[in-house]
Amino acid sequence: MTNPWLKKNPFLSMWLSGANAAASSARGRIASEAKRQSTLAVNKAASDMFTIWADAMAGSCAPKRRKRR
Repeated sequence: MTNPWLKKNPFLSMWLSGANAAASSARGRIASEAKRQSTLAVNKAASDMFTIWADAMAGSCAPKRRKRR
């Protein structure tokens, strides 16, 4: 006699296929968002470092004096 618990269940199979597709889609969206955020952070850090170096190379200028009347 065959065990009824070992038979294939088409409804469970369809449900698992749908769940797997949804999980795969969510995983892709999460990965792309993480990549976008890391790219943004790297670009901002590079821009900040460039600004710091550019300001350091330019030096500070003396403030202009007011003329007395």
